Amino acid sequence: MDAVLADAPALAAHAAAWMTGILQARPGPVAVALSGGSTPKLLYQVLAAPPFVDQVPWDRTHWFWGDERFVPHDDGRSNYRMAMEAMLGRVGAPSGNIHPIPTEGMSAEDAAARYQITLQAHHGGQTLDPLRPLFDIVLMGLGTNGHTASLFPDTPVLKERVAWAAAVTPKGEPTRITLTYPALESCRFAAFLVAGADKRDVLAQVRSGAGDLPAARYRPTGELHWFADQAAAG
Repeated sequence: MDAVLADAPALAAHAAAWMTGILQARPGPVAVALSGGSTPKLLYQVLAAPPFVDQVPWDRTHWFWGDERFVPHDDGRSNYRMAMEAMLGRVGAPSGNIHPIPTEGMSAEDAAARYQITLQAHHGGQTLDPLRPLFDIVLMGLGTNGHTASLFPDTPVLKERVAWAAAVTPKGEPTRITLTYPALESCRFAAFLVAGADKRDVLAQVRSGAGDLPAARYRPTGELHWFADQAAAG
């Protein structure tokens, strides 16, 4: 574990300092893959407020999403809406730097294919190169069932190694669009943000290497960090 913080607000502040340090140190355009969930939401709110709001290079940071529910962007379940309300819409981030997953006017499969084209256009190529990562930072969450992004247990997308994005309908869940392992793993830095006592058991399992859990199978090309609050860490 890289850091265990007292509570969720302390976790968000620690992650914000970690992120801004990386973004400031990288010259030129930088790319971040955002996560959904309550813990990242708190991080986004911290980034949009002093002192961090003045430390993020908003003008050259590009924002992508690791996954999205297949609902309109104004739906309350939308990860795009959450990030816009918590952060991006509050700081005046350039609209050309915001790259949401499309969710309207097409099938989920077509939406995934279109987002792959968006990612490839930003990357400047159709092949992922370990020496030229797709993202500078990937933010990851952890579900109580071991899922991360929308890589859920027992779904075909876990075996996908060609496509960068895919549609997935987990059992008992709405259809989603998720980046695949190859795309999420193509990064300079990745961080799992884990808060709450309900995550304690699954965090311990993933950290022990439980290979059947999707989060435990994540192997980024760059550095992987784990930030948790005391309730989750135990």
